[in-house]
Amino acid sequence: MSTTSLTSRLPVPAHAARLREALLAADFTADGLLDLLGAPAYAALARSETVPALRATGGDGPLETLVRLFLLQEPVEHARAAAALPLDEAVADGWVLREDDTVRATVDVRPYGGPDGEDWFIVSDLGCAVGGAGGIGKEGRQAGAAVVLGVGGASTTLAGITVRTPVSAALDLGTGSGIQALHAARHATRVTATDLNPRALDFTRLTLALSGVPEAELVTGSLFEPVGDDTYDLIVSNPPFVISPGAGLTYRDGGMGGDDLCRTLVQQAGERLNDGGYAQFLANWQHVDGEEWQERLRSWVPRGCDAWIVQREVQDVTQYTELWLRDSGDHRGDPAAYRAAYARWLDEFEARKTRAVGFGWITLRRNGAVASGAVEPSIVIEEWPHPVEQPLGPTVLAHFERQDYLRTHDDAALLADRFVLAPEVVQEQVGLPGAEDPEHVVLRQNRGMRRATRVDHVGAGFAGVCDGTLSAGRILDAIGQLMGEDPVLLRDRTPQAIRLLVEEGFLLPAGEGAGGAEGEDA
Repeated sequence: MSTTSLTSRLPVPAHAARLREALLAADFTADGLLDLLGAPAYAALARSETVPALRATGGDGPLETLVRLFLLQEPVEHARAAAALPLDEAVADGWVLREDDTVRATVDVRPYGGPDGEDWFIVSDLGCAVGGAGGIGKEGRQAGAAVVLGVGGASTTLAGITVRTPVSAALDLGTGSGIQALHAARHATRVTATDLNPRALDFTRLTLALSGVPEAELVTGSLFEPVGDDTYDLIVSNPPFVISPGAGLTYRDGGMGGDDLCRTLVQQAGERLNDGGYAQFLANWQHVDGEEWQERLRSWVPRGCDAWIVQREVQDVTQYTELWLRDSGDHRGDPAAYRAAYARWLDEFEARKTRAVGFGWITLRRNGAVASGAVEPSIVIEEWPHPVEQPLGPTVLAHFERQDYLRTHDDAALLADRFVLAPEVVQEQVGLPGAEDPEHVVLRQNRGMRRATRVDHVGAGFAGVCDGTLSAGRILDAIGQLMGEDPVLLRDRTPQAIRLLVEEGFLLPAGEGAGGAEGEDA
């Protein structure tokens, strides 16, 4: 299989609706693929292993034909192609090419299931669907190649963490094959998608048309330059964040030194957000000798914004170099060239005093009260390498709502308010078998971030009875009476623990004004 030439004409969406009807009629969907291939072959395809899928598509039905054509990039007989799709229109629009008695695809078309069961299709360069049939092809590895990738883990991660409230205007910066714009079209009145690579905008247009959603405003350019002074309620970006020695690969290398592209993107986002708007990014950042990585990221947060930054993974510079040299296929070429490339990466890191690279999520929220100086910004920077449950958009939204609550409630207000235990929180007791009392108690979330936190007996007892009925102060008085502790001292030392449980989402305020009349004598 060879990658389609990057200079060849891309399809046009003139008859995309007809092609979509044919794909759906053949059950060429995410669920249809799973049913046809079976779980092992379906999973193997995601690992770029095609043999199981080839074996599962030996029949002559329309679905088998479409899988071989668009996913496995195998030529199919003319008659089989004509039975599976409107062939004359597909040829005229450039989706497929006739070659003697066979037909072959010009692009990768990959079924993708939307969050509410939508049947969408992501269009990308042949051989460049992440986890697709051939990985990044030879042309995609060439310096400066304008290759457009399909859906990968980074794309789906960003889609999952994005806040999905209805908005007027959304911006997908660095759209690639258009997956973020596709998701934004569900809840934004107006979607703008930008990319430095004009071919990416063409692919986004194809993705949106074949998925049956309205076309976005498509603009060519770098960072925020192409949108002028426009502002948005939502900005999302899976940028070319790889920290590499040079801008060799358009789809991943940002063209700025070190982590400057990610820093610039984050710092410029604040003034592009409407009040209450969110900007959400995936990013890489350097761990530099003599500098705390948290402080490096704190300096990125623009004025007037709250921020939640989560470091999901850290790799030393050798691991990082090997990851991205393998991503581009350099390890499959000349060994001497590979060693030279490896050395260039290490030279770059050494020059920048970089010992490791972090990867994670950055979420900003424009806050008018912060911008005016009325309140201090909430900037939470943490490391959380543990499994989470996607989608996390609601969790992100709830995080900022809890930060607003905590900023406006001092210790006395916390004690006067009522709380409920968050859903799916369980208690674990840890200790030696047969021991009368546990050594410690752990509260654990089974949803969202899936956090766990250690609490003492007072904290466990407090959380266990929080059902929104009694104020926190009344509960502590009762616990003090049961345990023979001074209620005044208990009220004095416990608010900080309550604040932490609220901040991490174990306890939720029972409602606005929950302190109410009971709070007056709490």
